[in-house]
Amino acid sequence: MVDPARARKMADRIKVIVAKRLERGIRDPRLGFVTITDVKVTGDLQHASVFYTVYGSDEERKDSAAALKAATGMMRSEVGKNITARLTPSIEFIADGIPENAALIDDLLREARERDTQVEEMARAAVYAGDEDPYVKPREWADEDDDVEDDDTDEDEAPAAPARTGRHVADTEPDAQ
Repeated sequence: MVDPARARKMADRIKVIVAKRLERGIRDPRLGFVTITDVKVTGDLQHASVFYTVYGSDEERKDSAAALKAATGMMRSEVGKNITARLTPSIEFIADGIPENAALIDDLLREARERDTQVEEMARAAVYAGDEDPYVKPREWADEDDDVEDDDTDEDEAPAAPARTGRHVADTEPDAQ
């Protein structure tokens, strides 16, 4: 197994070599505006996957893919001349999905924003199904020593709860025996 740092260096070197060769031009009219985005080299340095994107329509992408596939042998010989490795790795061109993935993520984010806006509008127009404060309030027990001066109770006020005596209902009923 080769050192991962060495594989990374070789991948970077292959990326530069292929990009410069594409910049100088290939005699294939099908080749469009190609950008090399990344290169991955296997751990044994025997295979290099070159990722690329093409600016343009789907037709231009297909034509550029065919042109790169046809130029694979020439690219491999160019790489072999410019690296200092015992064996020249095989090269495979893979269309990078970054632009499509970025467009998909943008669409998903836009949809999420629209849904958030709808939820905010529904929340603003929402009303409570019951009372605004659905929690049961603790009872106010009247102390035995307190004198109640006002016998008039408002309709809104609840009457005071009876004082607790400590006896149970069963204690006050006669025995049924």
